[in-house]
Amino acid sequence: MFEVSATSSFAAAHQLRLPDGSAEPLHRHNWRVTVTYAGSVLDEMGVLVDFDALRARLDRLLATLNDQNLNTLPAFAERNPTAENVALHIAERLAVKLPAAAALKCVEVEEAPGCVARYSPPHEASSDDEASF
Repeated sequence: MFEVSATSSFAAAHQLRLPDGSAEPLHRHNWRVTVTYAGSVLDEMGVLVDFDALRARLDRLLATLNDQNLNTLPAFAERNPTAENVALHIAERLAVKLPAAAALKCVEVEEAPGCVARYSPPHEASSDDEASF
């Protein structure tokens, strides 16, 4: 099994909604995101996933979060913008249009140094359709 990871970052604010209905103070983080794909079949070039294409795709996605208040985004209207839910949000967007041989293994979100949330999507049967990053 091969694994390929790429890391990028974005800066954004959030304000967690607490169980008692109150909210913590609005604050900002420099979020670090690492995505990992896994698979057992390499392409004709000998790669599982092209690093440049993966990084570009991740950067495009993170650009939609950069310099935002996560609480105001539709993705977090119903979900508390925790590090766990940020990882889930990123995974949901990256799981579509994968090369057939690669599966999204996990998304790690570091909200602050040493504070990491990881989401691993359930593995489904991979599609036979070739798709590009």
